[in-house]
Amino acid sequence: MDELRKKIIHLSHCQLLTWKQIFSFLQHDSSLQHLYNYSPNDLQQILQVPFNRACQVKKYLQTIPIQDILNKYEEQSIYCITIIDDEYPHLLKNIYDPPWVLFCKGDLSLFQYKDCLSVVGTRQPTQYGYDAIQSVLAPLLHNQFVIVSGLALGIDTAAHQLAIAKQAKTIAVLGSGFYNIYPKHNLPLANEIAHNHLLVSEYPPPTKPAKWHFPKRNRIISGLTSGTVVVQAKERSGSFITADQALQQGREVFAIPGPITDDASKGVNKLIQMGAKLVQNPTDIISELHRFQSHR
Repeated sequence: MDELRKKIIHLSHCQLLTWKQIFSFLQHDSSLQHLYNYSPNDLQQILQVPFNRACQVKKYLQTIPIQDILNKYEEQSIYCITIIDDEYPHLLKNIYDPPWVLFCKGDLSLFQYKDCLSVVGTRQPTQYGYDAIQSVLAPLLHNQFVIVSGLALGIDTAAHQLAIAKQAKTIAVLGSGFYNIYPKHNLPLANEIAHNHLLVSEYPPPTKPAKWHFPKRNRIISGLTSGTVVVQAKERSGSFITADQALQQGREVFAIPGPITDDASKGVNKLIQMGAKLVQNPTDIISELHRFQSHR
């Protein structure tokens, strides 16, 4: 394995480091040639952290055997795709803060599919939400669209399951590592996706789920595709955040409208007020995505 790739993976395992601090390492030395030779004083300056934190980072880099970890991943068919790899999805690379490493299980060729659509929504959908997914997404799946979602209960699960049922493809983006699938209820679904589709996380496999992981994870869900469709979402929900991130990334946002008396529709209807594309049928999505792709 190329030394730069290995060092980027090593840094991504260090929970002491933020995305920006890994960026600082690369700004200081783009080849990371001197990574293991820095003194705590050097690290303090590069990372702009207290001396004690710099010592902790130094100790981590000296004592955690990254090659042993990589050997274990290889045995478990876990792929590490770094931002400098050709396999890294180009749409995701164009967002403000792309993950340095994507940990993957499954079919990496799904990253190369042109027609991909992110689907997000409430964890507690009504029958209307399930019917809307069936009505709008099922025809897209016949056109070989890849569905990207977050493995959460509710709309995410329904979107993944529909893709599988229609013999299409799906990508699940986790807010935890592969050894700690969340929610546990979806472990069988995660295993199915890992074997026949694609499971993705920016978090190393041992990482446990944490509240702040999920809003951060959402930028990957939207960043992997040209467009995000929102199916039932309350205001200020995780789905609303994902839609907002899609807009910031310059991607298309689609919203399936809902009854004004339904709390689960307030976020979606608000998105339409803000300029999201109102979706009534699959053609609304296809035409916009093809227009988006032709201008990139």
